[in-house]
Amino acid sequence: MGRLRAAVSLPLHQSDRRLKTKIEVLFTPADFGALAKRDLANSMCVVFDILRATSTMLTALANGAAAVVPAEDIPEALELHKRNPGALLAGERNGVRIRANLTGSIDFDLGNSPREFTSERVAGRTIVMTTTNGTRALRAASSAKRVIVGGLLNLSAIARDVQSHHHDELIVVCSGTLEQASIEDALAAGALCDLLWHQYLPREIADSAQIARELYLAHRGDLFAAMRLSRNGRRLLGMPELRDDVQFCLQRDTIQRVALLGTDGVVRFAGS
Repeated sequence: MGRLRAAVSLPLHQSDRRLKTKIEVLFTPADFGALAKRDLANSMCVVFDILRATSTMLTALANGAAAVVPAEDIPEALELHKRNPGALLAGERNGVRIRANLTGSIDFDLGNSPREFTSERVAGRTIVMTTTNGTRALRAASSAKRVIVGGLLNLSAIARDVQSHHHDELIVVCSGTLEQASIEDALAAGALCDLLWHQYLPREIADSAQIARELYLAHRGDLFAAMRLSRNGRRLLGMPELRDDVQFCLQRDTIQRVALLGTDGVVRFAGS
């Protein structure tokens, strides 16, 4: 814990330059499900589902998609598609593309692999997307003042955005795996906390943020190896057609823009 003590014991005179706001990390779907009971009017939320929903959304937008519309479940995605039949349907259950056996009618156009979302497939298109956890997490955070779609792919851009927008609290939301915490999202949360660490007063840092940062510092030298400790990471690495998604999603700062969930429920790049 020596690193941690050093990080939070700067001289008091330096504290005036730090954000007098709170930072915490939510690790499980039960945690983010409770957001509906909180007043988020002056809160900023960053939602991570790096394997793979948020990484896929960022990739789609970077490759020219007009927008991504997160749906909580398959029926809602089908209803949204019915209203906008020109949209692409994307999503997964149990890691693989949603097929007619789950919809009762049609196969989805795309799954949840960011490598599928090429400019040839998505440029200029709106994408209606539902995944096991990531789209649920985004919807749970939707009442926040600002909701950022998080990934390692644009981590530095996220940190800059957080620093440039006033907020009473920063809530870093980990989408998790099924109903449990996930190592990969906790690592991403810790990486963001590490970039922002000295911006926050020690008394405003929740233990959950300390835990996430310590986990990241312990594994930052080889995040790919850490994926073998992750339930979702192991699953993807065991699927030949999807294993390359893991390394893709671990790339850092390949995108220099921030994606936001708007008040209309649609994800776009900031300024779009």
